[in-house]
Amino acid sequence: MISLEQIREVAIPSPSKIVFLVIDGLGGLPHPEIGKTELETAQTPNLDNLAREGICGLTEPVSPGITPGSAPAHLALFGYDPFRFAIGRGVLEALGIDFPLQQGDVVARGNFCTVNDKGIVVDRRAGRISTEKCAALCQQLGTIKLDEVELVVSPVKEHRFIVVFRGSNLHAELSDSDPHQIGMAPKQIVALSPKANKTAALANEFVTKARLTLANSHPANMVLLRGFSQRPHFPLMSEVYKLKPAAIAAYPMYRGLAKLVGMEVLDTGVSIEEEFATLSQRYTEYDFFFLHIKQADTAGEDGNFGRKTKIIEEVDAALPQLLKLNPEVIIVTGDHSTPALLKGHSWHPVPFLLRSPWCRPDDVAEFSERACAKGSLGRFPALDIMPLAMAHALKLVKFGA
Repeated sequence: MISLEQIREVAIPSPSKIVFLVIDGLGGLPHPEIGKTELETAQTPNLDNLAREGICGLTEPVSPGITPGSAPAHLALFGYDPFRFAIGRGVLEALGIDFPLQQGDVVARGNFCTVNDKGIVVDRRAGRISTEKCAALCQQLGTIKLDEVELVVSPVKEHRFIVVFRGSNLHAELSDSDPHQIGMAPKQIVALSPKANKTAALANEFVTKARLTLANSHPANMVLLRGFSQRPHFPLMSEVYKLKPAAIAAYPMYRGLAKLVGMEVLDTGVSIEEEFATLSQRYTEYDFFFLHIKQADTAGEDGNFGRKTKIIEEVDAALPQLLKLNPEVIIVTGDHSTPALLKGHSWHPVPFLLRSPWCRPDDVAEFSERACAKGSLGRFPALDIMPLAMAHALKLVKFGA
């Protein structure tokens, strides 16, 4: 598998354009009553045409059998080995809302959640409270005082927020308090190295005080923290791939991730139609576009099979805006699977298609899990996507003599 350092040696700039459409949580599992996944159930004539014109396969986001988080899954899509370029969710959320991180800040992603009278988590997302409610609760949490550090609590979107610990000798090697499932109590935050003992104590103190502060707030009467992190420095896509990359994403975390790898994050609306319109409006300015659609993942996490199917159909209906632009390379895939049947991310490989004037079309006639499994690309690592995209855009020179 080629490394970023190696691909830097063969990458060249060119006028050709790549549009990388990521339908978050795209992969699914068959509904027990109809025997089809969400993607197989959806009416997707435009995606099916792309599949017929291009090459298809299934991608492994991180490694077979491993269920990925959103950050490592997206890093792999962009060619960054998620085991080498690890990053916690906290920093990504902070960058996504343009929070002014300072050197040494430790930041965690937070969920407002619901616990019962025994302290057991019964809803990890507190019913997906409104962003306005989240902002009001963050103001309350912002009044919490901790010795030796400044505490900042800032809303992100719906039930999501960030908490920033600012002070001296802070370290992010901490475990999550989020048990990542209902029916369990929030976990104690544990230092994963001795130097993080102080930060772990401060984080646990914050959680304890947060529960007292939120005691009379329903459904958001507790917090879950995960993804403790400090800002890293990653190679930029412009340097590695010789691209001028842009991101069109409505959700803050994905905007933050795009910034981390050097994409320019474009202003856009929150709807699928608005995101595609942004692509059309800014198309002449960049040669690589990451176009992110979040809603399918949300529906999958909520266990809403019908809603996820409808979101996929909405993407297909918006696709003519992209097809009219006729970029040299169109890629459609997901970062991971989020089957409504499981109500969460899963380890299942993800459908993938690539259309280019310079590809050898295979016999795939529709865009679905079962059809893509028969595609010419087979089952391959997501880390291979960027080299494939670059090659089909004629942006790579010959390797070796």
